[in-house]
Amino acid sequence: MFVDPEHASSSGRSRPQRHRSSHREIADELRSRIRSGVLRPGERMPTQAKLADEFGVERGAVRQALRILQSEHLLTGVSKGSPATVAAVPGPARPPAGPAAPPQPTMVGLAPRVAAAFAAPHVRIDALCLTSVSLTLAIGEPLRQIHAGRLKPAKVDVRLLLPSRDIDLAFPTPVDADDGGLLHRRWLAQRNAQGLVLRQNLLALCTTHGVDVRVSFRALPFTPPVKLYLLGDSEALFAYYTLGRREREIEDEHVELYDADGTRSMLFAFERWAGQRDAAFVEQSRLWFEALWETISSDLVLTP
Repeated sequence: MFVDPEHASSSGRSRPQRHRSSHREIADELRSRIRSGVLRPGERMPTQAKLADEFGVERGAVRQALRILQSEHLLTGVSKGSPATVAAVPGPARPPAGPAAPPQPTMVGLAPRVAAAFAAPHVRIDALCLTSVSLTLAIGEPLRQIHAGRLKPAKVDVRLLLPSRDIDLAFPTPVDADDGGLLHRRWLAQRNAQGLVLRQNLLALCTTHGVDVRVSFRALPFTPPVKLYLLGDSEALFAYYTLGRREREIEDEHVELYDADGTRSMLFAFERWAGQRDAAFVEQSRLWFEALWETISSDLVLTP
């Protein structure tokens, strides 16, 4: 945290010039100390004044960092008064991440991470997928926790990139038939129905709990071969849509098609604090999503 050449202090002594850390850098460093055991469960943190002096920042930046760690259940008692305390059982009950963590089916790996994300005062979730069915299912548990009074976010922002209704989908697609209209109508109905359920369930928090909720959709001009979930700026969850030959009964017709089961797609989890590789993946995933959102995507209306 201390870099660059020496400079003279007001007393005439020389000391290293300090890099002014961001609140996220401070959170990363304190998180590392907690998880490595340098700061133990039940131990009081240094005062905000001492942390501000250590990292060369104002106390406001320290408070922001402490609130991040509180939202991750690593700290308790964060306030302007007495020092915070390291949580007795640091960390939310979520699957591991990082290079050593195995991939898991989407509905196994996604749901606990989304629930943990809702512990933050400001929940930010961005997703790129074929439909929103996995995210809609995963958000069910934190919604129950909010209604039970165990989670109390102040603001929720959710953005989804979904394929446009106007494109020829790469999948699902018929194996033999030239006309994919039946499959397209079925996919479009699922896309719209799941998106409407997701939006309605989240917007209900406005009236029931006074949560500031924003849910936005934009349409992609292509069929995404992968799915991506971004939880704030700290996590990226990635899965491939792996196609297989399947049989379905659709509108009383027997159809052979190529399709993927997104709820079972193996999800790879990357966390910004899990090392350089993970941090780079999270950052580049965020840049990729923002670029698609701001450039080639278009307005999406959830109607037939």
